[in-house]
Amino acid sequence: MEIATALGCFVGFAFGGLVFVAYKLGLLYQLFHKSPRHGGESVAEVLRAHGVKFVFTLVGGHISPILVACEKLGIRIVDTRHEATAVFAADAVARLSGTVGVAAVTAGPGLTNTVTAVKNAQMAESPLLLLGGAAATLLQGRGALQDIDQMSLFKPLCKFCASVRSVKDIAITVRKALAIAQSGTPGPVFIEFPIDTLYPFHLVSKEFGVKNPPKGIMGKVVTWYLHNHLKNLFAGAWETRDVSPLPVHIPQATDNQVQKCIELVSRAKKPVILLGSQATLPPTPTDDIRAALESLGIPCFLGGMSRGMLGRNSPLHIRQNRSDALKEADLVLLAGTVCDFRLSYGRVLNRRSRIIAVNRDKTQLLKNSDMFWKPTVAIQGDAGSFLLRLSKGLKGHTCPEDWPQSLKAGDVTKEKANRRKADEKTDRHLNPLSVLHRVDELMADDSIIVADGGDFVGSAAYIMRPRGPLRWLDPGAFGTLGVGGGFALGAKLCRPESELICFVPLSQTPVIALVGNDACWSQIAREQVPILGSNVACGLAFTDYHIVADGYGGKGTLIGREDEDKLDGIIKEAQKETRQGRATLLNVLIGKTNFREGSISV
Repeated sequence: MEIATALGCFVGFAFGGLVFVAYKLGLLYQLFHKSPRHGGESVAEVLRAHGVKFVFTLVGGHISPILVACEKLGIRIVDTRHEATAVFAADAVARLSGTVGVAAVTAGPGLTNTVTAVKNAQMAESPLLLLGGAAATLLQGRGALQDIDQMSLFKPLCKFCASVRSVKDIAITVRKALAIAQSGTPGPVFIEFPIDTLYPFHLVSKEFGVKNPPKGIMGKVVTWYLHNHLKNLFAGAWETRDVSPLPVHIPQATDNQVQKCIELVSRAKKPVILLGSQATLPPTPTDDIRAALESLGIPCFLGGMSRGMLGRNSPLHIRQNRSDALKEADLVLLAGTVCDFRLSYGRVLNRRSRIIAVNRDKTQLLKNSDMFWKPTVAIQGDAGSFLLRLSKGLKGHTCPEDWPQSLKAGDVTKEKANRRKADEKTDRHLNPLSVLHRVDELMADDSIIVADGGDFVGSAAYIMRPRGPLRWLDPGAFGTLGVGGGFALGAKLCRPESELICFVPLSQTPVIALVGNDACWSQIAREQVPILGSNVACGLAFTDYHIVADGYGGKGTLIGREDEDKLDGIIKEAQKETRQGRATLLNVLIGKTNFREGSISV
């Protein structure tokens, strides 16, 4: 009796062990699970748990399960006509929403088409998740369709790259990627999904079948290997897993660093703040940052996404004569601003000034500090939260009023001179400065400006005044042309109620596209002609962009010198069209300009 009982226990344990092993190897799944579940569902569940509302794509068979699953869970799939546009749109969503922008593209050329846009996001420090298809796990490196070494391509561009090797790893890999994209210095991340990790088991198993396996022992080995690989691919695929967000790490200034900065600012007579895009990053609300800046009372120069931070007519917002102000300042606070080409590599900073630099990225924090400038205090931390702590520590202290007033007076003088230039007549067509002034005056308070271009956009940066924070979108430090369509698409989806002014045409999305048509790459020609004596490749045609807009279902309008008196009415009509859901394009024929800080010629 005891032997029978012991034997029964042994058999029971053995059977239980076999069941457990079979479960882990996916054998039970093969035998009993006929559900059409697939890996795309795991991706969609994680994205929904992280508050993702849009996925931008150009569809391809490799990624179809992701797109279908996202749509079923209420995530809007937005299709584009080029993969770079999908990434640009995701970039815009990341900047405006404070969440991670998501793009999904197919394998091979689908991914290579995104390289410029991903690099732009990296340099703009935008948290972005790129989901890419790939050849099946067993076929990688064997000449499969669109199979290339995608990981090596994206490792220099992304903070994190991963290739999913089994279905059960999808959820944790996506969660990890989303956390990394937002931690530290935000940036793009990339996940590669081999096609057999996304499709249902019954379809993948058919592809694994060998039609004419070799005979003998080799045939058995091949068949065993394929079956074993399939089991490992789907083992534990549908176990319940956590899909909630992982912690996001954001570097912060220490109390001692903040206290030292409080002391430096309290002694300064002519302080200046240079605010960069980093200051607009979560978790600090932009309204709180604005309140902190107004409490400090320090004159500010705003760049990148921080344009509009202080509203349209703040006495603290200085727009002109930055180089002169920096030479005179006794303290400069670089809040997310980098000493790269935009600050002449740091050479515009007065060596006698006390300099406080705050940046999440150590490399950007100290860029060129070994050559042209030296920080008095260098803080690797979040600029927005630092400004709040600085303001709190200086409560009751304000900057001497005569300093911002003197800078503002210089601002007014310079802008009056610019306005006089805008009133001059050009040899042909319209004065672009006049056009920009008119658009700025008529622009709605909730407008978002998408800046994509060269000379005309460079002029717009000095004339157009965003009405609030996160209402100006430009490429960033990479200076990429062609971001406009994607940026406008992403921005309009994030802020559907806002008027959107874009410097390029866009179909179907109700925006105002403003084309400064001078039939030339003027920004290049201005240097190329006097230096090299040739206008080669710079001359363009006065193209009928407005007709193209009509062809795409929008409303195009050609505006020339003869329409100057009607310009206000044309702009208002364009605003009316967009409120009714129709895109408009204003093809404005403009004269040549030379509009820079300190120099304007028409």
